Amino acid sequence: MSQTVLITGGAGFIGSNFVPYFCQKYPNDHIINLDKLTYAGNLDNLKECETMSNYTFIQGDICDRALIEKLFVENDIRGVIHFAAESHVDNSIKNPGAFIKTNIEGTFNLIDVAFRHWMEGPSKAKPGYESCRFHHISTDEVYGALGQEGYFTEKTPYAPNSPYSASKAGSDFIVRAYHHTFGMNVTTSNCSNNYGPKQHPEKLIPHIIQKALAEQPLPIYGKGDNVRDWLYVLDHCKAIDLIYHTGKSGETYNVGGHNERNNITIVKTICSILDEKRPRANGQKYEDLITFVPDRAGHDFRYAIDATKLETELGWKAEETFDTGIIKTVEWYLK
Repeated sequence: MSQTVLITGGAGFIGSNFVPYFCQKYPNDHIINLDKLTYAGNLDNLKECETMSNYTFIQGDICDRALIEKLFVENDIRGVIHFAAESHVDNSIKNPGAFIKTNIEGTFNLIDVAFRHWMEGPSKAKPGYESCRFHHISTDEVYGALGQEGYFTEKTPYAPNSPYSASKAGSDFIVRAYHHTFGMNVTTSNCSNNYGPKQHPEKLIPHIIQKALAEQPLPIYGKGDNVRDWLYVLDHCKAIDLIYHTGKSGETYNVGGHNERNNITIVKTICSILDEKRPRANGQKYEDLITFVPDRAGHDFRYAIDATKLETELGWKAEETFDTGIIKTVEWYLK
């Protein structure tokens, strides 16, 4: 049965990889992409959708309650996949208010409007609306930081350390509350660091590629020993699709790539790929441009995700290793 699915934040990095994939895979569904087009959203990343008959773009803000209500009524929206978020930790340190507003208030608006459109009351769906689902995309940063050992699982207690991760934790709890209080059909996914095509240049990998090609210093926080678990963006998109369609209502699924690398290793890997594919005119190595800068305030040491639940219960598996994914990523930016 065809239905209308609202995707929020579909012009951002992960969203603009997900939307074309989803539109192509489900040609009978009508996909509405709602994005505010802040600095992080880019319609150039959705060029392939412009000719798709099942795709509509709407510029708007998830904090605009009247707009959300209008979209639900006019399009009879039956599913929500919620990417829209302020997501850059450094920006959340400079301006926490924007993160609280978008990530907490915006998520509340969306799920509350969905609840009123799909349900007659707590645990009572309107006839025909029983299968409507709200999928919420979150981050591993809500769990805080890890030491040298161990992994985040779905049972790890929340311990957010930045205004960004605190606001995402708040949004996760709102979604959880609508499931437990009102019986809403919701799923949540918490993912590790994504990388791949279309990422905003403020993030580590595109930032380093851009700086290197411009022959500028390559800044690394502290000593570069902060560790992240890297997930190729298309693997993440496939996980979201799987959770949205087959995940168990009320459940959270962690999505990670089993690709732990510290920042200095990431930067050196990029440098060696660029040495091969776009050598410097002066014959020197890109690695010579590396420079260390004072560490970020409250910088979490290590994140790593245990994706066993997603792999065993829903059959997901990451297709890219970091070594294959990073080459694809660098090649995309070079093009």
